[in-house]
Amino acid sequence: MATVRGHDEGWRVMGRRTVGRRAPSRYGRALGALALGAALCATAAPTGRASAASPVTESGTPKPYAYAEDDTTVEGAANTTNAARLEPGRTYRSSIGEGGKLYYRLALDARSDAYVSATAVPRPGTTVSYADGVKVSVQDDNSRRCSSSAAAHFGASESPRPIAAWASREIGPTRYSCQTAGTYYVVVERVDSAGSSASASLSPGDWDLELAYVSEPALKKAGSTKAPEAWNSASPEALQGDARTRAGGAGFATAAALEKGVWKDGIRPGQTLFYKVPVDWGQQIYAGAELGSSTGGDGFLGTALVVSLYNPVRGFVDDVGCGYDGSQRAAVLDPLPPVAYENRYALNDRTSSMRFAGSYYLAVHLAAQVADKFGDGPFGLTLRVRVEGAAQAGPAYAGRADPRDVFDAAAGAPAEASGGTTAGAGDRAVGSGSGTDPHMKAVAAGGLGTGTALLLVLAVWTAVVRRRARRWAAAGDTSAPASSAAPPALPWDPEAPRGM
Repeated sequence: MATVRGHDEGWRVMGRRTVGRRAPSRYGRALGALALGAALCATAAPTGRASAASPVTESGTPKPYAYAEDDTTVEGAANTTNAARLEPGRTYRSSIGEGGKLYYRLALDARSDAYVSATAVPRPGTTVSYADGVKVSVQDDNSRRCSSSAAAHFGASESPRPIAAWASREIGPTRYSCQTAGTYYVVVERVDSAGSSASASLSPGDWDLELAYVSEPALKKAGSTKAPEAWNSASPEALQGDARTRAGGAGFATAAALEKGVWKDGIRPGQTLFYKVPVDWGQQIYAGAELGSSTGGDGFLGTALVVSLYNPVRGFVDDVGCGYDGSQRAAVLDPLPPVAYENRYALNDRTSSMRFAGSYYLAVHLAAQVADKFGDGPFGLTLRVRVEGAAQAGPAYAGRADPRDVFDAAAGAPAEASGGTTAGAGDRAVGSGSGTDPHMKAVAAGGLGTGTALLLVLAVWTAVVRRRARRWAAAGDTSAPASSAAPPALPWDPEAPRGM
């Protein structure tokens, strides 16, 4: 049997092409380092991004709020003269101090409706009272309010959590103010038990804010200005069946997508979990949450679990709470009307807020005081979500909303509803809202990145070998390896033999 003694003594043994063992050249060492570095970077990079969506820290304590990754930091002004301009379709991060009143600026046309929401996020260690909250209004340059604006309060739970208020400038035949193009101002106020931003609150310290600005185009043709009066207000039967696991997000931007069904999660005292449910034109949403029984502790808390519903522009729709004594308790939202463009003309705020198709957000909060009586948890949480009615054609808009898909129910659908992976029992879509495990997303992304990097390295190696072979041939080097002129063809190589 022939033996390979060196690269200059031949490369073929018994008819097979064999690679001799040589000390790696500087090209080989460089390429090896490149491959290793690229593989490590491609594998490691996605993991941090996926874990950032988790609603709890590594130690198991709740994160207070997850802001959108593309939030722009903006400073609210103490007067209109220095107000920073907000752009439609964008979200912003700001903060407001005790007794604060801040101004932001809008440049509006005479056709589109504008909606601005402010989510107030008290910082850790904050103490709040029943009436503490945040209020938003849109005003013209003569201080006229463009719409009625109600403050969002922490309510009976007196537990600090993210709460959102909203305001609008609307164009239409039933509106009398703010109908012209020009400069308008968003006013965000921190209110207390007196309903004023001028006196001190029981919750000192700054609160963080997340602002969202949505623009809705006008209709191509004006329609009815009367809200539908007849709709099914009866509560349907509660959904039954085995619950699927879905981990809620820690903010609007990371809300986990749900569809019709029974879902389960775990929640800790002081934590707020966010979920989103796609609701199309003509459909009704029914939702409720059940807090599971405790394994220890005793006592009673008047408002322990709070379920809040927000519309696609983060406008408040309704909320409901329930007490807790260690046994299972449920909080179920009252029936709401089907989504209809004309709902905006209703006098009732609950009905008026059901004016858009898109993702409706469920914010589920467990009061911090639960820990004092029943421990740190987590406690079992069961969500029952039902969307009824056939999807109908939406209004004929004359332009495009900003953000573009904000009124598109399909854009907020879970992965299994839009052709993706089905989320079965035990799946945990932390923050992303899809049925896919974020860690598996990281592994998949890393695998794709590593494969791409290795293909790049192999391509460089092939080019180097061929260039060296041509150089040897031009110099008449007879000691060059016979196989150097034709290195092994790779499957993706255009010169590789086919049909094998």
